[in-house]
Amino acid sequence: MQRRNRLSRSKDFDTVYRRGRSASSRYLVLHWFPRDDDPEGEPRLGLAVPRAVGSAVTRNRVKRLLREAWSELLPTVPAGQDYVLAARPGLAEPADVRGGDWLVAEITGVLEQARS
Repeated sequence: MQRRNRLSRSKDFDTVYRRGRSASSRYLVLHWFPRDDDPEGEPRLGLAVPRAVGSAVTRNRVKRLLREAWSELLPTVPAGQDYVLAARPGLAEPADVRGGDWLVAEITGVLEQARS
């Protein structure tokens, strides 16, 4: 995932959390908010992986897996929106055991909830 497709500023995260909407599954919460300044721009993603998910090594691995799964889905993600994908505790083990395809399916599930 390229840097221009990422949320990095705290202000952007706050905007998505406070003014956006959310959808969730057992392991993930997806927050989204349409960008007024660039309605046709590429979607941007921010990741939130709390300490409850595991150690620093585990959290970094989860973030890497989430970025890889998001990159696969990027062509199907609606443009002009900012997203924050928050991991819930317990995500690390099934992500390792079930693999990347499972994670893509989980993200697809919350994206479908976001579209409806």
